[in-house]
Amino acid sequence: MARPPASAEAREQRINQLLDAAVSLWLQHPERIPSVAEVADEAGLAKGTVYLYFKSKEDLLLAVHERHAQTFFTALIACASKRKRMNFDDMMRLTHEHIVGVPAFLPRATLVAGLMHKGVSPETAQAFEQRMAGRLGTAGELLRAHFPLPDGISGVRLLMRSYALILGLWQLVGNCRPECADDEVSAMMRPDYLTELDAALRALWKGTFNKESSHA
Repeated sequence: MARPPASAEAREQRINQLLDAAVSLWLQHPERIPSVAEVADEAGLAKGTVYLYFKSKEDLLLAVHERHAQTFFTALIACASKRKRMNFDDMMRLTHEHIVGVPAFLPRATLVAGLMHKGVSPETAQAFEQRMAGRLGTAGELLRAHFPLPDGISGVRLLMRSYALILGLWQLVGNCRPECADDEVSAMMRPDYLTELDAALRALWKGTFNKESSHA
């Protein structure tokens, strides 16, 4: 006799169980993507169960990344929906709490960017991009109430540039130790990531608002 389909709540619980297992494995071995078999074993489930929800280990990794990204957008949209006016420090707080401060978020995000059009299945990648576009559109529109932006798409572009800067700067100075022993050279080539990120994002946002003001 065929088993009845799982309820939406049971399905979500099982998916989160698999994502939690993948995160646990990723934190143990951030240099590689855990296999489907490893995730299933970590979750205490059969390997075939994973394939009920994800077509590949890359699709599973993308789902882990999206779950973390969603927490950022949920927090940003909630903050931007309040009457209290946001400022740049609020954005930095959200960035630290939900992006920079999340263990292994940055190396995983870098890996996901490389897999989007190679390892991830096309339908999964397209659905992911559509959902992210919806979150970006909502957030970008809400930012207009707090910052001098002419339209929602300007808010979207600012968020995307900020994210690119976060990842790019981390790849440049944040994800490896200096190879040279000279302290002066090390300080020049490998400055503190968080300090540099704060300065770079402030410059980006200030430059954006100055540009928009000059066009007003």
